[in-house]
Amino acid sequence: MPNPRIALIIGIISISIFPVLVKWAPVSGITSAFYRMFFGLFFLLPYLLITKKFTVPAKALWFPIFICGIIFATDIAVWNVSIHYSNATQATLLTNLSPVWVGVGTFFFLPDKPKLRFWLGTLVALTGMVVLIGLDAFTEMRFDKGFLLAILSGVLYASYMLISKTVLNRIDIISFMVVSMAVSSLYLLAICVFMGEPLWNFQPTIWSVFIIQGLICQLLGWLTISYAVKKMDAKRVSLSLLSQAVVTGLFAWAFIGEKITLQMILGGLIILAGIGITYQTKRAGADPKNA
Repeated sequence: MPNPRIALIIGIISISIFPVLVKWAPVSGITSAFYRMFFGLFFLLPYLLITKKFTVPAKALWFPIFICGIIFATDIAVWNVSIHYSNATQATLLTNLSPVWVGVGTFFFLPDKPKLRFWLGTLVALTGMVVLIGLDAFTEMRFDKGFLLAILSGVLYASYMLISKTVLNRIDIISFMVVSMAVSSLYLLAICVFMGEPLWNFQPTIWSVFIIQGLICQLLGWLTISYAVKKMDAKRVSLSLLSQAVVTGLFAWAFIGEKITLQMILGGLIILAGIGITYQTKRAGADPKNA
C-alpha cells in the first residue's frame, strides 16, 4: 500500500464523486446507498476467492465489526432522511461537525488526547465550511427533526471513525471491510424493504452508476481511507475528510456544470488551511505521533 497520506487523498477523491453520481441517478438515496455497499462487496469477493486472504476475525472482534457495519449504514440512511426533513445545506453543515465529535470522543475514551493544534485546525476548517456553504444556512436553520437527525449523522460518522480505528489495529483491512460491508448491505436492504424503496427495474445507465459507486466510491474509497485510519491518527483523518466539500465542488463543476463562486473558493482554501494546521510538524525531536 502507498504512503497513508497518499492513500487518504485517493480515498477522498474517490468518495467525493458520490454526490455527483447521485445527481446523475434519480433514485432514492437509501437505494443508492444499498447498491453502493452491495456492489463494493460484490467486487471484493472475487479477490478474496483468488487470493484466499480472508482472516476470520477473533471472537472479540465480531461484535465491534458488526457495530461498525450498522453504524456506517445507519449514518448514510440518517443523513438522507435528515435532508428530507430539512435541506441538503443544513444537513451537510451539521454532519460535518464529525471531527468535533471525534475529538470529544478521543478526549474522553482514548489515551491519545487531542492537542491544541487539532482544535485550532478544526475551528479553522469548520469556519471554511461555513464560508463555503454561506451564512444564509444559519439564518434559515430550523431546530427540528431534520436538525437532530443531521447532528446524529455527524455523531455516527465520528463513532465509526473511532471504533474502526481500534478494530483495524487488530485485523487486516480486507477482512474488516468484507464483514462490515456485508453487515451494512443486509442492513440497508432491510431498510429499503421496510420503507418500500425501489430495488429494480432501473435503466442501464442507473445500473452503471450503481456499479461505479460500488467500485470507486465504496471499494476504492474506503479501502484507502481505512488504510489511512489504520496507519494515521483518526482525528486527522476525520478532519481531512472535510475536504470532500472542496473536491465534490470541483467534480460538480467539471461534470454537471455547477458554478464555482469566489465564496466557494475562499471557503475551500480556509478548509484546506485548517486541515494543514493539524499536519504541521512540531519542533525537532518531538514525537510525530503526538502531532
